[in-house]
Amino acid sequence: MSVLSSFTAAAQQARLQGRVREADTNQPVAGCEVYVRGSRQIARTDSAGLFTIAKLPAGRQQLQFSSIGHEPFKTEVDAPVDGGIVDFTLTRRQRQLKEVVVAAPQGRFGPQRLREVEGTAIFAAKKSDVIVPDNLVANLATNNARQVYSRVAGLNIWESDQGGLQLSIGGRGLDPNRTSNFNVRQNNYDISADALGYPESYYTPPVEAIKRIQLVRGAASLQYGTQFGGLLNFELRAPEPDKTVSVVSRQTVGSYGFFNSFNSVSGTIKKLSYYAFAQYKRGDGWRPNSHFDAKTAYADVRYQFTENFKVGAQVTHMDYLAQQPGGLSDAQYAQNARQSNRERNWFAVDWNLFNASADWKLTPQSNINVLAFGLRATRKSLGFRPNQVALPDNDTYLRDLITGEFQNYGVEARYLNRYALGSKSGVLLLGTRYYHGYNHSVQGFGPTGRGADFRFVGPEGVTFANGFSDFEFPNQNVAVFAENIFYLSDKVSVTPGLRYEYIRTKSQGTYGNVIRDNAGNIDAITQKNEERLSPRGFVLGGIGVSYKPVETRELYGNISQNYRSITFSDMRIANPSATIDPNLQDERGYSADLGLRGEQGQWLTYDVSFFALQYGNRIGEVQTYDAADRVLRRRSNVGRALILGVESYAEVDLLRALRPTAEPERWTLATFGNLALIRGRYTQSDIAGVKGNPVEFVPDVNLKAGARGGYGPFKGSLQATYLSKQYTDATKAELGGVSAVVGRIPAYTVLDASVSWERRWLKLEGSVNNLANAIYFTRRATGYPGPGILPSDGRSFFLTVAVKW
Repeated sequence: MSVLSSFTAAAQQARLQGRVREADTNQPVAGCEVYVRGSRQIARTDSAGLFTIAKLPAGRQQLQFSSIGHEPFKTEVDAPVDGGIVDFTLTRRQRQLKEVVVAAPQGRFGPQRLREVEGTAIFAAKKSDVIVPDNLVANLATNNARQVYSRVAGLNIWESDQGGLQLSIGGRGLDPNRTSNFNVRQNNYDISADALGYPESYYTPPVEAIKRIQLVRGAASLQYGTQFGGLLNFELRAPEPDKTVSVVSRQTVGSYGFFNSFNSVSGTIKKLSYYAFAQYKRGDGWRPNSHFDAKTAYADVRYQFTENFKVGAQVTHMDYLAQQPGGLSDAQYAQNARQSNRERNWFAVDWNLFNASADWKLTPQSNINVLAFGLRATRKSLGFRPNQVALPDNDTYLRDLITGEFQNYGVEARYLNRYALGSKSGVLLLGTRYYHGYNHSVQGFGPTGRGADFRFVGPEGVTFANGFSDFEFPNQNVAVFAENIFYLSDKVSVTPGLRYEYIRTKSQGTYGNVIRDNAGNIDAITQKNEERLSPRGFVLGGIGVSYKPVETRELYGNISQNYRSITFSDMRIANPSATIDPNLQDERGYSADLGLRGEQGQWLTYDVSFFALQYGNRIGEVQTYDAADRVLRRRSNVGRALILGVESYAEVDLLRALRPTAEPERWTLATFGNLALIRGRYTQSDIAGVKGNPVEFVPDVNLKAGARGGYGPFKGSLQATYLSKQYTDATKAELGGVSAVVGRIPAYTVLDASVSWERRWLKLEGSVNNLANAIYFTRRATGYPGPGILPSDGRSFFLTVAVKW
């Protein structure tokens, strides 16, 4: 009986093939989405207007058609079993309709990109990537950046800690240190220490709490600050719209004492909606002296006053204490990469973010968004960090202590309007921003002993209380910006933009010079007062062009000016392994992209682009020596640099590629490749021996490739990461001597594997990071958490149990 029932059910299934044309012109409509009401079946028409929906119950079905520029269309049709093609026609939209929301399951194949207009932002003709963590089979508990950002071409990732407490990514020759060359935001507001004076991000939101990661390359400078890198925005999960209470709990254990607990609650009660999470993670690290404890909490409350007006408020808190194992010399690393001779080095962060927002829909065509945001945070670093990294530590030595306090706030307002100009249409964006920062940095002597005791103490015979460097860095920033999409035709658009920036930075305080004898004892400390004021205003411009011969293919290009001001750590921080040019100047330059992206059927997605990035007054580092002939890193305006390259990404659904018309099965198998070939050289420099040298942090080859497959609720992924050698200073130094702060970073290859199983409310995940147990490093640090070589973690295992109800 059961066999007969199964046979009958299979016989009743049908395939629907259709063709969508435009009523007036009889031309095929490409990119039209076709939904089957009451099921999860979705299809998209190809360039010939054809679509196929398989495994439909035979009989009458309700279809919905959605296509930009055409009227929404609903109809009923009997699903044929003879393989015939059914024709449908859409009417071109002649009038402005009220907003129509079509809900559909989120696709899981290939990367996503930002639409031309999202909210009150314009992304037309810009190179963008969208990462959806829910689509990944990866280790999310440790924020494993190799896996999370694997589908973004050309990223250079520094690995500094097991828990993923700090994110350090760069690319195209940008210094990855704490992602300081990107404008880093959470839900569209700043989260770095100081967007201008100290654009380093000590806080990274848990990937488990992130809905989407949006990354836009350098052309984003016209809307989101002036940085060469562009925009990196973490869009956190929103409140559940259809549930009063929804709870998620994820518990992870792993190698070297790792434990992570992530718990969230979400829901909507009438007009009030909320989302909150709390995370705790700890671990002992792959190397000795690497223990960390971290806590993060977040709350998001929103109220929908009317259909067209809503407000929201968000609060984030993160704090952690991490022991720093210190850096190694080249000889130490070759002997034993897991060793550590630093037991007294500590790092503490306390981060608090505040945000209030309001959104008005003035008309169906125009929106206003206002964000008010603030930050109160501290970072403290304590330890013994001599220029000779192999020098043994001693409990009787005073340690170096640096503290930073950040109190910043700002307001950003945006107005976006869709308009018609004759027979053409356009989108206008106007915005303004005010930012005020106040930062207080103190550097001095910390206590002897081994504990995390962040107190300033004075050596015997020294009378000052705080230390030998005490500076305040107040700054102000006012900006106005505008961009406009001009649709010249159905296939061509042009997007010019301008940004005016006024920056006023100031530093005032005292600094000292510590004079030591050959045994390291303090002979004298001199102190001086210093005050610097630097106001400047300038205009940045850019333009982008998009050509879409068909809906599923786009040729895009853009060029935009960029600017990066010197940071207050460039102005005044004492470091025994580095010196700073007192005449350091801001960086200026431009970035450009020319690329082709699109899709082929439902089995191939791709993005291939050429880029150019030109620096003037590039801030870089060169190898130099102190009076004792010890290697130092000197930070200055090295010269002009030009970086050229090609970045490519492609992902193939192998089963669909082999059988494009076959009915979908429970089996899935997809593979991706991500290759960046880059050449960066200094084209001009006043420093001898620099012109013609490779630019720092530019591996010639940056390759990431992998595959993902599964059957039903089971999924698995395997990924390989390869970077060729790169240099850390402009003099192309191979080895860093006793300090190891400069020198070559050798080529490395890393493998990562993950599996998952999901059924209803339960999900199990497992990961093996660095599957082949490669010994490698990605960074030579000048200060904390070094100085010296920072080895990356060896093979690590992780297991996650997640429930949702």
